Amino acid sequence: MTEELAQMIDGDRSLLLVDDDEVFVRRLAKAMEKRGFEVEVALTVAAGRAISMTRPPAYAVIDLRLEDGNGLEVVETLRATKPDCRIVVLTGYGAIATAVAAVKAGAIDYLSKPADANDVCNALLSNGKLHPAPPENPMSADRVRWEHIQRVYELCDRNVSETARRLSMHRRTLQRILAKRGPK
Repeated sequence: MTEELAQMIDGDRSLLLVDDDEVFVRRLAKAMEKRGFEVEVALTVAAGRAISMTRPPAYAVIDLRLEDGNGLEVVETLRATKPDCRIVVLTGYGAIATAVAAVKAGAIDYLSKPADANDVCNALLSNGKLHPAPPENPMSADRVRWEHIQRVYELCDRNVSETARRLSMHRRTLQRILAKRGPK
């Protein structure tokens, strides 16, 4: 752990990571442990809420969309059990409305995936007075467009016609976009 990080982390170094992407959350857990945090992992909303009620952490990183529900439920539980917990919400589907909902629920920051350990650590330890530095590798405009289309497609229960209508796009054009891999 670097001296700078050691000074920034208060006495309680407990960190809760809630994400259903097991590979991602294990990798992030290792990286955060190297930065001096004492990490506990939950893969579901239920597990995250249980940990929040029994052993509320000083810090938390919570994915917004989990298989068994919405990560904001964990944020609300944390706010009720430990109001001073510093919470960062992560999601692969970044949108202004979800960012506002996360902050209203009690998150101090909102990061779009893919976020690396440095981005997460900076968000958790920011003092709120300074704006965070811009990301090293922000998503390209093509990637943001593709993520938005995927999100609307999922919200429309994977119905191509309904998604095309809501996006004001021709159905065949949408089918071609959905058939391709996402841009980097």
